[in-house]
Amino acid sequence: MALALSEANAAGSHGDVPVGAVILDENDRVIARAHNTREADCEITGHAEIRAMQEASRKRGEWRLPDCTLVVTLEPCAMCAGALVQARIGRLVFGAFDDKAGAVASLWDVVRDPRLNHNPQVVSGVMAEACAGVLRDFFGQLR
Repeated sequence: MALALSEANAAGSHGDVPVGAVILDENDRVIARAHNTREADCEITGHAEIRAMQEASRKRGEWRLPDCTLVVTLEPCAMCAGALVQARIGRLVFGAFDDKAGAVASLWDVVRDPRLNHNPQVVSGVMAEACAGVLRDFFGQLR
């Protein structure tokens, strides 16, 4: 999670909401890291999770990532939760809960919906206070 927080700080430094993500392989080695770039790139899908999954897929030459862990500082939104199901991510680890857009626990539970073809293992609340603090600081400076 510390690496994901580092990525989150990079996003905040260029005006994007500070969310960071890393993807680990089956041996817990980092194979991808990313942060939000929606504002910087004027890209709707510029969420940290999407960007990290794209990088991991390119590096592995495979869109399926069943033996990988996605670590992200904020609970994924509906778009990202759907994408990680589609990518067959094996495990999701997230920090802060997102009461306004969270699609893993807060508003919906997309990733554990039994009607879907894949359900990753979920670990939530890892370093939650530190992850939430980065977001609080960012939005506090905007106001």
